[in-house]
Amino acid sequence: MSDKLYYLKQNIQIEPLINDWYAWIQIIPPVQGALNIVHRHLPMMDSYISAPEIHASAVNNPAFRGGPFIDLNGEKVQEVKQLISQTQKDCESNIEFAKAIKDLYKMLETEAKGYSMEPLYEKVPEVLKGHVELVYDMNHNPSFRFFEGLLYKSDFYDTSSQSIAISTIEKDADRPFIFSTPRLENEDTLKLNIPFANKGLDELFKMKKKPQTLDYIKESLGVEINNSELFKSFFTEEKPNEYQEYTGDNMRIRYFGHACILVETGGVSFLFDPVLSYTYESDISRYTYEDLPEKIDYVLITHSHHDHVLIETMLQIRHKVDNIIVGANVKGTIQDPSLKLLFENLGFDNVSEIEEFGEIKFPGGKITGIPFLGEHHDLFIQSKICYLINYNDSSILSVADSCNIEPKLYEKVHELYGEVDVLFLGMECDGAPSSWVYGPLFPETPDRDKDYSRRGRGCNYSEGIGLVNIFKPKEVYVYAMGEEPWIRHILDVAYTDESNPIIESNKLIADCSNRGIIAERLFAEKELLIYSNEAVLDEK
Repeated sequence: MSDKLYYLKQNIQIEPLINDWYAWIQIIPPVQGALNIVHRHLPMMDSYISAPEIHASAVNNPAFRGGPFIDLNGEKVQEVKQLISQTQKDCESNIEFAKAIKDLYKMLETEAKGYSMEPLYEKVPEVLKGHVELVYDMNHNPSFRFFEGLLYKSDFYDTSSQSIAISTIEKDADRPFIFSTPRLENEDTLKLNIPFANKGLDELFKMKKKPQTLDYIKESLGVEINNSELFKSFFTEEKPNEYQEYTGDNMRIRYFGHACILVETGGVSFLFDPVLSYTYESDISRYTYEDLPEKIDYVLITHSHHDHVLIETMLQIRHKVDNIIVGANVKGTIQDPSLKLLFENLGFDNVSEIEEFGEIKFPGGKITGIPFLGEHHDLFIQSKICYLINYNDSSILSVADSCNIEPKLYEKVHELYGEVDVLFLGMECDGAPSSWVYGPLFPETPDRDKDYSRRGRGCNYSEGIGLVNIFKPKEVYVYAMGEEPWIRHILDVAYTDESNPIIESNKLIADCSNRGIIAERLFAEKELLIYSNEAVLDEK
């Protein structure tokens, strides 16, 4: 036993996995996870072993970015075959569950004609009995809802399928797209077969700042380390950089890339939609995990898309977060899983829901939940929420990917809360079709023309400038555009100067600048200092 103390290196990459697939928001909850196994993972793997060369070609074609193509260079066919067999064996009950959901849809379509639902409970597929309530909407269309909390306590939520892959990352390399490529074993990656809720992970990530012995962390993780030398290589005796806490009386805003913003004011910190880069040599300056305070008072999640709820980041900051704030979902629905339940089952014990126009007070200010429109393919989803932060006489409005499709709503919001100093808005105004994220959840594949008409998009120029006209901000920042290289594996998008989101956001920035409004499309890193209702920009 050695008493030598070590830090976890700042360039150690952690990938949470479920059945060897990258764990994102739609494959963790029991219902959505089962549907993705059956309608995303298994068909994609079957396609790959049938024609690996087609997948290899498609991955290298920009026209097919983000598509259902496995990025393994046409290799490792036997490993994919093995993963199919293992998935079919380990996930037998989940596969049965997913198929039963489709059967339930069909039963209700043929049997529920506006009369009492009571006799139909006997016809609910056996595996679903006790997990669903049958309902009509106000137009007498049949549907059902799940008892989501119960499902997390059932065998359909199997934490033995969860694991953590640990490796070293040294550059802004292209990691395979998380939707379409399983993480197969390799000699440079250590896989820990532990559930995400394992509190030993907190002890591991604390070691980025607080040293411990290797024996201590092995004991805390409570799992056998099958490659001790590789495990030891993830640690260093070198002390990390000290975090410089903001001690001013005003407001400091730091942009960490994509939609991640750290706001520090009056001894209170807020972190929006955490998606963080690791620390390594790069030509692109950025804030990383090293630049987070020791304690984060509030993590604010705007919506449940994978580029705003990144489990990889959330697990690494779990030990330093006091409060997680999420939007309240449509309870028990397939399209809108509960973020509160999800985080609680991932080991977070400090999660609260906020309603539209709900308020959370903190010393000197308050957080207000503001309605979030659009970007969700016209699906009935309520867990999306924008945030207005007021502190003293300064205000920040983060609308994330909200699309201003009904300006009258935001005019009414303005009537209630007035003008804002700083506006953050997303302008990825093309957006993906509804099937990209939600396809496995639909009982039937949507028609292509309908699918592509329901885009998950943010504001275009006219919608964005509409928000500027309403809230009259002193500063406007376009963000959440997916341009940072360290999130390529999450969104798999690439823009040129001719890309519509770039053209539209350039128009907005130019218009704002002509009006004397500070405006910029953010990339990688930015610091703002807000002084008593007068914004001063301090760019690094």
